[in-house]
Amino acid sequence: MTRVYLDYNATALLRSEARTAMIAAMEICGNPSSVHGEGRAAKALVERARARVATAFGADGADVVFTSGSTEGASLACSGRNLQGSLVEHDAVRAWIDDDLAVSEDGSVSVADARNTALQLANSETGILQDLPQGLAVTDATQAFGKLPIAFNWMGATMALISAHKLGGPKGIGAVVLKRGTELAAQIKGGGQEMGRRSGTENVIGIAGFGAAAEAASRDLSDGVWERVEALRDLLEQTLEAGADDTIFIGKSVPRLPNTSCFATPGWKGETQVMQMDLAGFAISAGSACSSGKVKPSAVLTAMGYDEITAQSSIRVSLGPETRESDVLRFADAWLAKQKIYRARVA
Repeated sequence: MTRVYLDYNATALLRSEARTAMIAAMEICGNPSSVHGEGRAAKALVERARARVATAFGADGADVVFTSGSTEGASLACSGRNLQGSLVEHDAVRAWIDDDLAVSEDGSVSVADARNTALQLANSETGILQDLPQGLAVTDATQAFGKLPIAFNWMGATMALISAHKLGGPKGIGAVVLKRGTELAAQIKGGGQEMGRRSGTENVIGIAGFGAAAEAASRDLSDGVWERVEALRDLLEQTLEAGADDTIFIGKSVPRLPNTSCFATPGWKGETQVMQMDLAGFAISAGSACSSGKVKPSAVLTAMGYDEITAQSSIRVSLGPETRESDVLRFADAWLAKQKIYRARVA
């Protein structure tokens, strides 16, 4: 059985460009903080990757501070700031905010004080996009980077969180992007690397892969790859709707990521669907990868006003550049067959 991977929002497949860059980086033995030739070679590689990430994110002239990923980035950007936010934020951000901002039925968040608010650009479960107000303190752009054209210098946020493995880079490397001159207190102290904002010897191999993946992702956007992915997502939803009139498609009427479909058949638990589809050869999710396996209603859907039964019944299918039409149609056939069995059982 050939498996089909449809969980790109959890992690994307490693790009060949990133793999090549990482293998090449393994040949460089120097520490970027060393002043000898080997150290300067490692430093040059890090700075070249930093420039690639900045260019792809539309952040020329901003600071890119490498971290181990968006979870560490959220700690670095949000700690000690008394930020407001909402229940639709990723758990990594919610750990640092007061999640008391109102969320509408369509998933949009009402922001009162942008300078003291954290607001994601795209939701990992539903794909729903937010309109970012000017002066926003922090935005989690982890899911949007690489899937949407982004210009950090124009989005109005002071800081943004990004991660390599969501766009085809390696796991374990991310960054906080911030307007130059923004104060940022180091959470990991020691040698003063990353402009004094994040100590510790840089993950040279991961950084090289991040830079290459960001550059390749930018080319995909220019080449119309995500328009093709969006067409496949729409085909999937049309096919499912035709055979499952009791299924709710979350956020379908508002702007979403081009690759994300979140839907629920009330009563048919999401984790059950994930296991059934896994056995059938398909990798999907019941929500954010960081919260999958926790048997509880989706906090995102609950915040949007869905009842507990529906919030426990959602799954997420997220496509990527490698997804083919045959993959989508195979999944639709398999899922509809399982849903037919579920309907017969509860009838």
